[in-house]
Amino acid sequence: MVITGKVCNFAACFEKLDKSKDMTREQDIKNAVEVLRKGGVILYPTDTVWGIGCDATNAEAVKRVYEIKQREDSKALICLVDSDARLQRYVRNVPDVAWQLIDSLQDAESSPTTLILDGAINLAPNLIAEDGSIALRITQEPFSKELCYRFQKALVSTSANISGQPAAQNYCDIDPQLLEKVDYVCWSRRQEHKPHKPSAIIRLRPNGEVTIIRK
Repeated sequence: MVITGKVCNFAACFEKLDKSKDMTREQDIKNAVEVLRKGGVILYPTDTVWGIGCDATNAEAVKRVYEIKQREDSKALICLVDSDARLQRYVRNVPDVAWQLIDSLQDAESSPTTLILDGAINLAPNLIAEDGSIALRITQEPFSKELCYRFQKALVSTSANISGQPAAQNYCDIDPQLLEKVDYVCWSRRQEHKPHKPSAIIRLRPNGEVTIIRK
């Protein structure tokens, strides 16, 4: 196992691990969680495109994600959670319309949908939009769901690309620059070659107003 990128505190933990056939999903998630808990940044497969991730409560880690993407920190990032119970930890008051929509998205056939909700709490300040909102998505994809569950916190999930470039649908699409800048690159689903697209995005207001930002 090799930790790509500059020398960091995490490399010594994994340098002796076999990077090929012996890497199980269980070990992959364990490695990723250890890096996240130490404030590191990872590349990982999600329910949509590949993502750049970090602890959504760690402002320094979030700052690094903006720097890696070469993106202005005035543009809020999406976060993943594993359940509706965890989503409630990060929004002061979840409107009824949000629960109705979340229930409708539990179907395995539903497309991944990100909700923008007002009243963000318990998150890094530089992750929250200027109007106090946050973009959250409950992932149903096995790897990212298990990763979020094991980490026990919201996980930043911004597309794995330099700002302005196309999102990486699969591992093979990731810009080599990104591979060099993060602390850990997950091994799961690296061999996949399937079409993926970013999630739909819906803005929900406390008064029940619904606005489709991206289909």
